[in-house]
Amino acid sequence: MRNNRISIFIRLLINSLLAVLTVGVTTLPLALIGRQTLGEAVIALVYLVPVAWSASRWGLVPGLSAALAASMCFDFLFIPPFNTFAVGSLEGWLVLAIFLGVAVVVVERIQSSLIKAREAVFMYELSAALGGKRTQEAAARTVAQQIRRLFQATLVNVSFQPEKDAKSIIVGEPKDAAAEWQPDRTIPIENAWGLVGEIQIWRGPYADMPAEDSRILRNFAWQAAEALERTRAMEIRESGSHPSPKTAPV
Repeated sequence: MRNNRISIFIRLLINSLLAVLTVGVTTLPLALIGRQTLGEAVIALVYLVPVAWSASRWGLVPGLSAALAASMCFDFLFIPPFNTFAVGSLEGWLVLAIFLGVAVVVVERIQSSLIKAREAVFMYELSAALGGKRTQEAAARTVAQQIRRLFQATLVNVSFQPEKDAKSIIVGEPKDAAAEWQPDRTIPIENAWGLVGEIQIWRGPYADMPAEDSRILRNFAWQAAEALERTRAMEIRESGSHPSPKTAPV
């Protein structure tokens, strides 16, 4: 668990440093051309380019790191007095505050759009994959495989018990893998009768996890409940319509 968190932190730190480096590369031509030629408005718009690119390429924290680095470069080089982080006028403070506010909003909007698009594509893929499953075990394994692929998880377990005396369905992905610590996320699977199972997720070394009450994890649980109920009903119908040899008429 600790090793996974350290790996995530190192990856995040590297991406944040790359985002800051992108801002530095953008600063070079701006400094060479000069404030008098470009003007503060153009410089601010140009700085939004590496901020937006960093957010779309590496995520929220690197995007915010780029926004902070861009605002510091903007202040240091292009807002009087120059070559210092001090701001000599109310106008300079307003320009800097507006730029930083716009940069943060751009980062948040890009992340929100990317997350929604990714969730929509994944939910469609999950629904399509579950549509052809005919057994509860196959549906549970599909859910585990899809969640593990999306979040690059170390392990995903899906358990389901539709009735009190019914046999539990427990599926792990990858197969025969054992966890050495408690799951990072546990999402209940509920239907009209109440709690019937849960999804357990162990975080991988290179991806973070949304909160347990997030929309995407609730959608996973809902899709799992629907698929497991549908396949259970299908199994009951098939077993009822095909009598076993012991009960078949002679």
